[in-house]
Amino acid sequence: MIPDRMKRVNEACKEALGEIVQEKIKDPRVGFVTVTRVEVSPDLKQAKVWLSVLGTDEEVDDCMRAMERAKGFMRRELGRRVRMRYTPELRLRLDRGAEVSERVQGILNRLEEK
Repeated sequence: MIPDRMKRVNEACKEALGEIVQEKIKDPRVGFVTVTRVEVSPDLKQAKVWLSVLGTDEEVDDCMRAMERAKGFMRRELGRRVRMRYTPELRLRLDRGAEVSERVQGILNRLEEK
C-alpha cells in the first residue's frame, strides 16, 4: 500500500509534468501526449512516468524519442514547480492502456453486431 505522502508526491509530479508537456515542450514531434501516471521512488531519486501517445506506430516512436531528449528540461521544470528534497531522474514509459482499451471496445462492438 502506498502511503498518503507518496500518493500526494506522485499526483503533484503528474500534474506538473502534464502541464510541462502541454505548455513548454515545443518539439513538433510531440503531438497528443498525456501523462497518465507517475511513480516516484521512496527516496525521491527516480520517477517512472507513463505517457499515453496518440498516433501511428511511427509517430509514437518519434514522439517518445523527442520526449527522451526533453527529459533534462522536464526534470529542471519539475524541480521549479514541485518542491522536494531531490528532483527525481525521469524514466519514461509508454502507456498502451488506451490502445488496448480501444482494441477491446472494437472486439465488443463486432460481437454485438453479430
